[in-house]
Amino acid sequence: MNSTHDDPAAALVLPPYARALGISLHGLEGDLPVLTVGFSSVIEGRPGAFHGGATAGLLENAGYAALRAVLVREGRNPQLKPVNITVQFLAAGKQKQTYAVGRITRLGRRNANIAVEAWQDDRERPIATAILNILMAERD
Repeated sequence: MNSTHDDPAAALVLPPYARALGISLHGLEGDLPVLTVGFSSVIEGRPGAFHGGATAGLLENAGYAALRAVLVREGRNPQLKPVNITVQFLAAGKQKQTYAVGRITRLGRRNANIAVEAWQDDRERPIATAILNILMAERD
């Protein structure tokens, strides 16, 4: 039987905001969760395009999911507090399935840096990227 230390996807519980947007787990890229969201009226901004906030929400959730997957593997459960989240919108999201995955660029005892990419048809052509700086406070 797999424990959550062996299976990063088993530890992934998306927050209510992600579920409200329709974000779900698509699968794993290595040990990192790939999140996805389909186009719907819930996330539509201008007609026929993703709302920038929905795109940023997907990126943020993918970043946190990547960090949680790594922390679970290490047996850590700190409280995560955002310090800074920077989003770059590279192309308008179309009426298509959108994917995002985070990659830990630095993981320390008290903070983490995560780079995230979102794409639609072509993994090599992201529609948006983000950098997350997260403070990790030990729980009492």
